[in-house]
Amino acid sequence: MTRAIVHLDMNTFFVSCERITNSQLEGIPLIIGGGDRGVVASCSYEARRFGVRSAMPINMALKLCPQAKVMKGDMELYSKYSHTITEIIQEKAPVVEKASIDEFYLDITGMDKFYGSYKWTTELANRITKETGLPLTFALSVNKTVSKIGTGEGKQKMNLEIPEHMVKPFLNPLSIQKIPMVGDVTFRLLSRIGIRTIQTLSEMPVEVLQQMIGKNGIDIWKKANGVDTNPVEPYSERKSISTEHTFSQDTIDMVKLKTILTGMVEKLAFQLRSEEWLTSTVVVKIRYANFDTETKQCKIAYTSADHILTTNVVELFDKLFQRRMRLRLIGIRFSGLVRGTYQINLFEDTEEMLSLYAAMDKIKSRYGFDAVMRCAGASFKPNTKDEILKRKIENSK
Repeated sequence: MTRAIVHLDMNTFFVSCERITNSQLEGIPLIIGGGDRGVVASCSYEARRFGVRSAMPINMALKLCPQAKVMKGDMELYSKYSHTITEIIQEKAPVVEKASIDEFYLDITGMDKFYGSYKWTTELANRITKETGLPLTFALSVNKTVSKIGTGEGKQKMNLEIPEHMVKPFLNPLSIQKIPMVGDVTFRLLSRIGIRTIQTLSEMPVEVLQQMIGKNGIDIWKKANGVDTNPVEPYSERKSISTEHTFSQDTIDMVKLKTILTGMVEKLAFQLRSEEWLTSTVVVKIRYANFDTETKQCKIAYTSADHILTTNVVELFDKLFQRRMRLRLIGIRFSGLVRGTYQINLFEDTEEMLSLYAAMDKIKSRYGFDAVMRCAGASFKPNTKDEILKRKIENSK
């Protein structure tokens, strides 16, 4: 049976959410971000006409479009709308994958026998817009790659249906930059040898591409030929992530305790970013030598940044640890999770901070979370076999 895969993408999601709450923002160039040295988290189509793009430094964006209005992001508002959209889709679609806060894949294979896949998807899209007021674009095709590319093209040509026999004609004239996995470095490398369209790339010997790019070369070649067997992964919301540290000897050493807390935060924050989560609730747990256990929590703006989370964890710990009694265990839990990346949460931080986290995460992903750490938490090491095994499993994913 030919697969029917839908990619559904909310249009300028952050901007659209802000305009629902304030109609005066309609029709004007709008940038979601913050700070003179911050970056653009999202921007309206009116701003994009001037060359403004996501992840661009705010000061550069304002030089291109000085009349733009800059607003801080409201992740709580965006998460609320994302949750509503998710519920609507899950109520109707048999298999749903939530790829990000504003992006979904649906597997509706077999729907043609009963209803008509394109008609069904159109009615679902209309219902989402009617109930939320938010615009969206979708594309329907035989796999995730073609559908995602179709959605990108549909931003200009409206919703698209790309049946199997039209996949190659649809892909061939497009730029190789349209293919997921083809970033700026790969694009420049291939452009230097005259490969700029998907058709040219698809006709290239796969062995040559593999030699040039490495192991990703085969996957990129398959995508250029419209081949993608990756399934739509059923969506399930994760509730929290946590870690605990039990001391071999009970301690009251404040320097040691805060050093370990900092390392624990850094470990969990890296996990959040790796799995593309943002947290809104921080919980600190302590267990005294007499086994009395206490916890304290606080609500924060959605984030996955070490430097923000560490500050909150240490403040909670100081409020929680009031008895001058030795501790046998400390723990941290991040809950209230939503899908998202660190970048879309950087309404205050700078482009330099983005680059720092990207570089650190790249090293951590390759060599382990403790390959590069902040000095304040560098002495933190897992102290049980279970924790070491868990870390090895996480790093191998």
